[in-house]
Amino acid sequence: MTANALRTTRGQAGSRILGIGVYRPARVVGNEEVCARIDSSDAWIRRRSGIVTRRFAGDEETVITMATEASVKALAHAGVDAAAVSMVLLASMSHLEQAPAAAPQVAHLIGSGAAAATDIGAGCAGFCHALALADSLVRSGSVGHVLVVGSEKMSDIIDPEDRGTAFLFGDGAGAVVVGPAETPGIGPVVWGSDGERHRLIAHDGSWRDTRDSSAPWPVLRMAGPDVFRWATRRVPEVSRQALDAAGIDATDLAAFIPHQANARIVDSAAKALGLAPHTAVARDIVESGNTSAASIPLAMDSLLSQGAAPSGGHALLVGFGAGLVHAAQVVTLP
Repeated sequence: MTANALRTTRGQAGSRILGIGVYRPARVVGNEEVCARIDSSDAWIRRRSGIVTRRFAGDEETVITMATEASVKALAHAGVDAAAVSMVLLASMSHLEQAPAAAPQVAHLIGSGAAAATDIGAGCAGFCHALALADSLVRSGSVGHVLVVGSEKMSDIIDPEDRGTAFLFGDGAGAVVVGPAETPGIGPVVWGSDGERHRLIAHDGSWRDTRDSSAPWPVLRMAGPDVFRWATRRVPEVSRQALDAAGIDATDLAAFIPHQANARIVDSAAKALGLAPHTAVARDIVESGNTSAASIPLAMDSLLSQGAAPSGGHALLVGFGAGLVHAAQVVTLP
């Protein structure tokens, strides 16, 4: 006896980003304040990373509250009611609770309580991973609208006295609404990992050590020079692959929006790609620092709000970081 074929959902022609929203904490922290606790200087930090300021969240500002604020703005920009959201994907590496996940709480707070919701743990590449999943879900017909969020409170997981990381990171959140489109607005994702080198960006201890002994709070450590060499090689490679997959030439890009890890990495990748003079290169790193999974939507919003990149233009997004993991795709800007 032959079993009946399974019924499947009807797919969509494509998906696109319909709206964007961000949340930046009010507290601006300059290099001088950071240098008070590390052996460094404003000139050294600017030369090393390009960073001038970053935002630090207060006690009442969490991964969840910042994600909620950004999500409400993204829904308003998209003109999509919260009840129409079928899935919430939240990328974060700084949410301090392994359970429950942050995404279901965000879904509840924005009025999408019935939506499916889950967290994405892909470090600084988390937003691009979540965006690729949202695109696949919408095109498959499994969901209608997806809220993709990157939210980080990196100040919770860094050592303020670590000269290698204390000056790099900041806090904030960014969100986009992804929905169906007759013409695809999110290109194929190119992604991968190199788990053999996972210790290059990692916590210096486990939570079990803290529980079973008097070990200090685990904090994020990074082998900066090794990560820099990996990123300056890998980002251009992945970028070219994403452009080829989307059928877009680098000279056709309205914007290049890589993860804001370091201004030198951004500039090196932009130069290697041979971008056209009209292509806007995101450098939100200067004022926001490295906000991990939140950095790409924050940088995208900055370009759009300043008029540096046009709505409807093509942008190349590239996420890379802890894992080591990477992901890239070409998108149409909202």
